Amino acid sequence: MTANNQNKNINSDKKNQDAFDDLIVSIEAGEGKFNLLIGVCDNADFRNQIIDRYETELKPHFCTYTVALDEQEPNLKAAIQELLEKEECLQQYQPVVITVTGAEKLLFLRLGEEQSAQEKFFGYLQWTREALGKFPFAIVLWVTHQLMISLMKKAPDFWSWRNGVFRFVSHAKNVISAREVEAIHFALTSTELENFNSENEYFLPIEDLQRLIQQIEQQSEIKDAKLASLYITLSNIYKQRLDRGEAQDYQQELDLAIKYIYKALELQKELGLEEDVATSLNNLAFLYDSQGRYSEAEPLLIQALALWRKLLGEEHPDVATSLNNLASLYRSQGRYSEAEPLYIQALALTRQLLGEEHPDVASSLNNLALLYYSQGRYSEAEPLYIQALALTRQLLGEEHPDVASSLNNLALLYYSQGRYSEAEPLYIQALAL
Repeated sequence: MTANNQNKNINSDKKNQDAFDDLIVSIEAGEGKFNLLIGVCDNADFRNQIIDRYETELKPHFCTYTVALDEQEPNLKAAIQELLEKEECLQQYQPVVITVTGAEKLLFLRLGEEQSAQEKFFGYLQWTREALGKFPFAIVLWVTHQLMISLMKKAPDFWSWRNGVFRFVSHAKNVISAREVEAIHFALTSTELENFNSENEYFLPIEDLQRLIQQIEQQSEIKDAKLASLYITLSNIYKQRLDRGEAQDYQQELDLAIKYIYKALELQKELGLEEDVATSLNNLAFLYDSQGRYSEAEPLLIQALALWRKLLGEEHPDVATSLNNLASLYRSQGRYSEAEPLYIQALALTRQLLGEEHPDVASSLNNLALLYYSQGRYSEAEPLYIQALALTRQLLGEEHPDVASSLNNLALLYYSQGRYSEAEPLYIQALAL
């Protein structure tokens, strides 16, 4: 997420603005006494923007400080005490706000250690609560949603001292839901994650999942299909985070999605899992395609198509899908003459195998129409768009996102031809839907 979008989150989102206003009021109301406030945010960059903003608004009346927890010994009292000994303003007991960060870096899993970093943190909080109360300052402790839930359970005495909890919503986040790891439940046995609630939206920091995979790699004497499945799941998690805009560092998570697909691919080839190899080739190509790295995506899609044909024969839905994928890559590059015969083959094969009334037929009609539209071949695109819209309505009903998309495509075609009176009602329907 860009800095501008994050500013928009602070300035325009009513919930975030209300939380910010409440935080400012709570800091000012607790001046001159111990005032424990909990800030909750899953995106470190967005959180830093919030911190900068409230520190700016509180100056010059308040002295503002930021302290980071030690990842090895995350002792909140010790961190504040160290700051106290160094800063004159704190010793004079002037109005002060101390912001505490670093909790988001504390790891959840033990992975062979006696305690995880988070457990150490909660232990220190429980034992040092009374000592913290001697600090006549506002302390804003920043945690993630996952940490907040654990904090309530594992440091209840400390939690009871809070004067307010201020939740900030950010699309980017450092945590994954329990549903995302259900496919690799077998890898969680004999860990503290073995019995988990599948409804938990704030299940596990993604860094912990990486560490779990690394431990499994080190302990695996035999490389098998389960390890390949782990790699695929991790790659898919990163890709879905990218698609949903949840990645905190887009390029880093994209690189990790590619890294784990490669690991899966190498292992699948070694184990002779040819169908899995074809799927992984296709998924890797999609990642390259999304970056515009077409020259790297093309050979992968060609290999995948050849492998599907070898394994399944010419007449199989997966072959039609693979033809569509390669055609779409060519269309993205403006290689229309190479894309067209592939789209036509895919449409014919889909109709033959799945019948006229199938969502994949509507999708294939739409793909070919889009190609013709891109070439300015409007008279050829129009009947295909109309067929795709009719079929989508028939199969999915009037109230479905694909219907809205299909209405929009046909409207755009009419708009491009200057047929505004025909485009307008379609755009209005698509928008309403």
